[in-house]
Amino acid sequence: MEIGLLLLRLAVGLSLAAHGTQKMFGWFGGPGLSATGQFFTVLGFPPGRRHALMAALGEALSGVLLAFGLATPAAAAIVISVMLVAVVTVHLSKGFFAQNGGYEYPFVLAVAALALAFMGPGSLSLDAIVGFERSGALWGIAALLAGLVGGGTALLEWRKAPLQQTATK
Repeated sequence: MEIGLLLLRLAVGLSLAAHGTQKMFGWFGGPGLSATGQFFTVLGFPPGRRHALMAALGEALSGVLLAFGLATPAAAAIVISVMLVAVVTVHLSKGFFAQNGGYEYPFVLAVAALALAFMGPGSLSLDAIVGFERSGALWGIAALLAGLVGGGTALLEWRKAPLQQTATK
């Protein structure tokens, strides 16, 4: 079980960290902060650069924390928050499957992070080494609620872009 938790943390965490660095630095073929900021403005999050930086930092930070198994419930809450915003603003209208641009991938990342909050990071984690391994129903529910509040708060700032509003009329 410990190796399974480690593999799950590494896969989810490093994937998120890579996505965050794509947005922030343009690494791994990503757009970088300026282009991501323009996308966020079009998406309905002005000022786009600030919102892009927050999303990029959220993905990169939560990814690194999950990969190392450090502050796991907090990392899971950040993942849930960022993925909720991504699902609602970008992917939901495209259906479930990723091949159509749907919410399948961010949904799986959020659920995997939530599962780690419930199960804990395992003994092969920094949380375990420093004696702060937290898991169980209380921590999972706390991560879920914090993620929903964080994502919901970000969505309160969302203004559907004119292109999106025109397309729905």
